[in-house]
Amino acid sequence: FYAELVKHPNVLKVVALSGGYSRDEANARMSRNKGVVASFSRALTEGLSKQQSDKDFNALLESAIESIYQASKT
Repeated sequence: FYAELVKHPNVLKVVALSGGYSRDEANARMSRNKGVVASFSRALTEGLSKQQSDKDFNALLESAIESIYQASKT
């Protein structure tokens, strides 16, 4: 969808926001847009809570980071 912008000589990077979508939906949309990178602050923190143990919080955060990274590296 953004290929023309990604290839434009005056564009350094095209950055996408999660747009209120769930992390899974935002990742799916991101993975279909080669050359676009994610800036998913809301999707990154989806499911995180101060009531979680450090172990659970860190595991969920690590999983979120990995899934967003995988979607962005297309």
